Amino acid sequence: QVQLVESGGGLVQAGGSLRLSCAASGRTFGILHMGWFRQAPGKEREFVACIGRNGAYTDYADSVKGRFTISRDNAKNTVYLQMNSLKSEDTAVYSCAALLAPVITTRPDDYNYWGQGTQVTVSP
Repeated sequence: QVQLVESGGGLVQAGGSLRLSCAASGRTFGILHMGWFRQAPGKEREFVACIGRNGAYTDYADSVKGRFTISRDNAKNTVYLQMNSLKSEDTAVYSCAALLAPVITTRPDDYNYWGQGTQVTVSP
């Protein structure tokens, strides 16, 4: 089992920045691929970013490329999402997820473990 706890959400003005953190426990963090996903009211959950086990591989949704950066610190069992130049359309509940599999994916249904989510609200 893996427990994931997100933090760092909040209210920010458009153009501002936030850094989300996701702390993992319960299983060796270094064997897990990690992802960030978000869900806005009335919309389906969507992929935001993912990072491979050792941090060498990353991928981003087109909508956040150049603005968001995913990183991880395996010594601290934590994955981060640095969000810059935030827009109102970034408003959503952001969740981190862990994938125990040979190959990393961007499909939320593939991920095995999920955090409870943290609200990010960007005011115009």
